[in-house]
Amino acid sequence: MPAATPQTHLAVLQQFRVIYGTMRQYFRDLEERCGIPGAQMWILQEVQRCPGIGVTELAARLAIHQSTCSQLVDRLAVRGCLVKTRNLPDQRRLGLHLAPGGEKAIAALPGSAEGALPAALAAMPEVALKTLQINLSELIRHLPGRDDAFASVPLAEIVRNEK
Repeated sequence: MPAATPQTHLAVLQQFRVIYGTMRQYFRDLEERCGIPGAQMWILQEVQRCPGIGVTELAARLAIHQSTCSQLVDRLAVRGCLVKTRNLPDQRRLGLHLAPGGEKAIAALPGSAEGALPAALAAMPEVALKTLQINLSELIRHLPGRDDAFASVPLAEIVRNEK
């Protein structure tokens, strides 16, 4: 199979720039408006959707590692955005609820806390999404120094930590 032409390489590179730049700008705007980083806003949004949710289920909903989720939850609790409560039937399980600071941040949320990319992916036809998944897997396979651990880190945190 012949290699892609230099024009195709550059066109695809520009597409990645658009995606990455759009995500970066979205999360910058979100943090400026809400005063809380995007990954933490996503947690607040999920807690609002499902009051009493536990950290394990929350991590699964965000597709992040449980320890990463716990750290983000702790930061939000310290800021007065989340309250941790013990579940009555099982005192070992913590449930999460919005605190006044979290309610205020959610009220300022301009759109989805997940960012623009998940909404764009959800709007794609299934066949296009599967094709994209196959093609991105092939691209990732060729990445030198790839780090699969990034798959468990919220995009908002990756973008934010680049500053």
